[in-house]
Amino acid sequence: MKKDFYEVLGVSKDSSIDTIKSAYRKLALQFHPDRNPDNKEAEDKFKEATEAYEVLSDTTKRQRYDQFGFQGVNSGFGAQSNASYDDIFSSFGDVFGDFFGGGGGRNRRSSKPVGEPGSDIKIRLLLTLEEIATGVEKTIKVKKQVPCTACTGSGAKTGSGYATCNTCKGQGEIRQVSRSVFGQFVNITSCPTCNGSGKTIKDRCQECSGEGRNSEETNTKFSVPAGVMNGNYIHLRSQGNAGKRGGDPGDIIVIIEEKEHKYFIREENDVVFDLTISFIDATLGTEVEVPTLDTPALLKIEAGTQPGTILQMKDKGIPNLNSYGKGDQLIRVNIFVPTNLTSKEKSTLKELQHSKHFVPEQKENTKGKKDFFDKVKEALF
Repeated sequence: MKKDFYEVLGVSKDSSIDTIKSAYRKLALQFHPDRNPDNKEAEDKFKEATEAYEVLSDTTKRQRYDQFGFQGVNSGFGAQSNASYDDIFSSFGDVFGDFFGGGGGRNRRSSKPVGEPGSDIKIRLLLTLEEIATGVEKTIKVKKQVPCTACTGSGAKTGSGYATCNTCKGQGEIRQVSRSVFGQFVNITSCPTCNGSGKTIKDRCQECSGEGRNSEETNTKFSVPAGVMNGNYIHLRSQGNAGKRGGDPGDIIVIIEEKEHKYFIREENDVVFDLTISFIDATLGTEVEVPTLDTPALLKIEAGTQPGTILQMKDKGIPNLNSYGKGDQLIRVNIFVPTNLTSKEKSTLKELQHSKHFVPEQKENTKGKKDFFDKVKEALF
């Protein structure tokens, strides 16, 4: 089970950015791969700490994490899985440079032999309000790049292997020295021939032409939590396009879209339903069956219910994302006025037309009309 980000860094939820940064520096120095070569556990802890830091050091990401938990950051705001260690440390100034020997003292070669990271895939997923209300398991077909089976993703012909890059002589970087009146400057860039790995393929795999990947349609299964909203997105880590020649895979980003409902309008976690009843039922009162996001339910209409009245059905709305509680179903009452009446029906109504009980009371004029949501507030509060 994934650890809480605050627990990973060993800080409290009200910690300042400086405290979070300091805690991350200690962990990064302790578990950095350069200090722990071939130690998978240390590498995992380093990545775990980096992911936690990338979220908690960013005000927006931190607020989403505090409000929605992992789903908040999985909707597109987690750690940068393809960021190099050099990129991560660059924001800390000389602290890591001093520890690892400063400037160009570190070996910049990637842990992958000659790999390039794969790209992300964005997919739009249309959901009904019923699916959003309960959460749902989805399986989607995705056409993407997958590791080549012939060379197991390496890009090298079986038995071929790799050779030292002739361009950078195995260093993975190119250095260019320039002089000016201010002194000597050294510009260090990743080697374009080997992509910073220091190695090149001897003989390319014929099945994938040395790319280490082929195109294939795959099924991807994942869970959508209850309470998601239009525009939320789910990050499926490492399920995107495979990287070239063993590079890290990209992600799949599933963007949530809500399907328009036949009956309901969503307002945050509440759902609104327009109910039309006859003026007789509104006058005398009745019980009617109304649809909900679950099963139909009986709703009591009190005698004398006025048009525009807002009735509330508790906990019949959308669940709160990653927290307790649900929204409500709000019933907006409309009155049906018949137009095709028989002579007998018209006669009966005419008898009642001048009854004091059927003559509306004239109220004092008010400036402007209350809109629907003003009435909702009155009903709720």
